[in-house]
Amino acid sequence: MIDPSKLHQMHGGFRRRKLVLTLGALERDIAGLNDETQPLSKTAFKYITRADYIKKIARIVAEDPKMSGNARNELIRLIGEEPFDERRVCNTARNYLLEITGSPSAEWDLIIAPHSRCSERPFHRGLFVYAEDIRSPFNLGSVFRTAEAFGAEKLFLSPFCTDPAHPRAIRSAMGCMDFLPHERLSLDELRAVMPEIPVFALETGGTPLEQFEFPARGIAVIGSEELGIHPETLKKASYGTVSIPVCGVKASLNVGVAFGILMQSWTAALKKRP
Repeated sequence: MIDPSKLHQMHGGFRRRKLVLTLGALERDIAGLNDETQPLSKTAFKYITRADYIKKIARIVAEDPKMSGNARNELIRLIGEEPFDERRVCNTARNYLLEITGSPSAEWDLIIAPHSRCSERPFHRGLFVYAEDIRSPFNLGSVFRTAEAFGAEKLFLSPFCTDPAHPRAIRSAMGCMDFLPHERLSLDELRAVMPEIPVFALETGGTPLEQFEFPARGIAVIGSEELGIHPETLKKASYGTVSIPVCGVKASLNVGVAFGILMQSWTAALKKRP
């Protein structure tokens, strides 16, 4: 890690960039992530504890002349708190620096801690999701995260869904791809494997959400961002179509948000069953 005294000798944008890189490396080290760009060896803090090193770095950030008074006060407060939260101080300092440089942190820039492995993932048996032609990696990752959070048994991807291995999909999924089983196949192939499972669609023009009787087991189909669910797919939704009533001027929801509303309603209905 860079010596704090050297950072004091740097100025302006160059020092800020070095600080952002250093704080990011520290966050990854705290989270237990390997950092190939700026690895921290076990002897990186041989003569100083990591906590004390972070305090020194955070104080340098607080001294930045472009730092607002409120931001500086918050950072100083966090530095003095006991117990000392290393990761929160690093994250707060890094985000304030990104704000000063005009580079706000995006979803795919977040430092994600590794997830502990569990011997058995809890889920609702028979709760399946079919994502048809989701083009945005960010949206697909969001679908993974929501499906896992609400206990879907498995997520199926249509042949034209974007690649779940895309870096932005992986980022927005926040590690859920490691836990949620998923498979790419057509809806016809899925129905051939599960002919007894009812299929319903989330699309406009259907039964309002509060009136829809969710199945105990089923396959929920969600469609693409631009075109929605294909008309031929809607014909195969033998259990019907459910819609989310909206009243805004745009009258439109992001597919990830709409899917979250659907999953909350479906799982809530399942819990009410005897």
